[in-house]
Amino acid sequence: MKRLVHWMIAATLALAAGFTSAAEVVLGPGDVVKASVYGSPDLATETRVSEAGSMTFPLLGEVQVGGLTTQQAEKKIGGLLEKGGYLKKAQVNLLITTLASQQVSVLGQVNRPGRYPIEGKRKVLDLLAIAGGANAEGSDMVTLVRTRNGTTTRETIDIVDMVRKGELNRDYEVAGGDIIFVERAPRAYITGEVNRPGPFRIERAMTVQQALSAGGGLTPRGTQRGLRVTRKDASGVAHTIDVKNDDLVQTDDVITVKESWF
Repeated sequence: MKRLVHWMIAATLALAAGFTSAAEVVLGPGDVVKASVYGSPDLATETRVSEAGSMTFPLLGEVQVGGLTTQQAEKKIGGLLEKGGYLKKAQVNLLITTLASQQVSVLGQVNRPGRYPIEGKRKVLDLLAIAGGANAEGSDMVTLVRTRNGTTTRETIDIVDMVRKGELNRDYEVAGGDIIFVERAPRAYITGEVNRPGPFRIERAMTVQQALSAGGGLTPRGTQRGLRVTRKDASGVAHTIDVKNDDLVQTDDVITVKESWF
């Protein structure tokens, strides 16, 4: 429940901060644009931005718009119409009907994985909110893969920790081509005399006692005496050790609950 509240807070912050003017959208290859000129219905057109970043406009032919915001492109086209003597005052309006160039992939353990268009400035929390947040299998850890100026970087963000501390500077801005991946939550396993043996999600600072609760508690034959955990060391070798109720659970632990002899 606490984890759900944190994700809801994150989503609210994202949606509250994420709306921007359509004039800030940057045009790129694959975008479909509907153009109109005030008072000149014959100049209305709908066209796709080419891989080279140009769009076809009546009277002007190919106009380079890749990398320009819609507002900048409107001014450029208007200026070219005036400079060419076609209109004395050109009021151009561009409407993006398909935003294909600026899409971010949101993958992994989210409710609605997929590719989402970004309009204006968007951040990681914005995209996670749009994708419905993490699902029941999702971790609080999110990986962001970005490519800038030919260099690919990887950032790991602890969403809950970031929101708790109010460190929204760690909520990085995203751009087309970025990948957001929500990891699967870490798991451990419980076996033996518990009511629900099997895997369970490891919560933050989870103790062995809490793990017993996640396993549905002890059966009538179970005992908390002599609890044992099989755990892999750094080299991957498994060791079985005795643990106490207040010891912390680690990823991939196998907790064995013994049968009471009395």
